[in-house]
Amino acid sequence: METYNVNNFNQGIRSRTKAFAIGIYKVLTKVRINDLTRIPVKQLMKSAASVNANFSSATRGRSDPEFYSKICIVTEECDECLVWIDFLVDAEIIKQDDILLLRTEAEELIRIFSSIKKKYQQKLGK
Repeated sequence: METYNVNNFNQGIRSRTKAFAIGIYKVLTKVRINDLTRIPVKQLMKSAASVNANFSSATRGRSDPEFYSKICIVTEECDECLVWIDFLVDAEIIKQDDILLLRTEAEELIRIFSSIKKKYQQKLGK
C-alpha cells in the first residue's frame, strides 16, 4: 500500500500551477493588445501568476493558519482566472478552443483548492 506524502502532493500541485500560469502566458502572447484588451489580458495573467506564487508560498508557510490564509487567496485567484477567461472568450478576444484546456485546468484546480480549504476550515474550527 502506497503511503500519502504531502511533500510529493505539494510538488505536484506546484508543478501544475506553474504549468497553468505558463500556459496562460503563452495563450496571451498571441492576443492583439490595444488600450481595451490590455486590462483584461493583464488581469488574467496576474491572477494566473498569483495562483502559482501563492500556492508555492502556502506550502512554505510557518503555521496552519498561514497555510489556510494562502489557500483562500489561491482559491480566489483561481476563480478570478475563470472570470477573466470567460470575459476574454465572450468578448471574442481569445478563441474558446485556444483556452479550453486551461479553463478545464482552472476548474480542476479550484476543486482541489476548495477541498483543501474545507479540510483546513474543519481542522482550524472555522
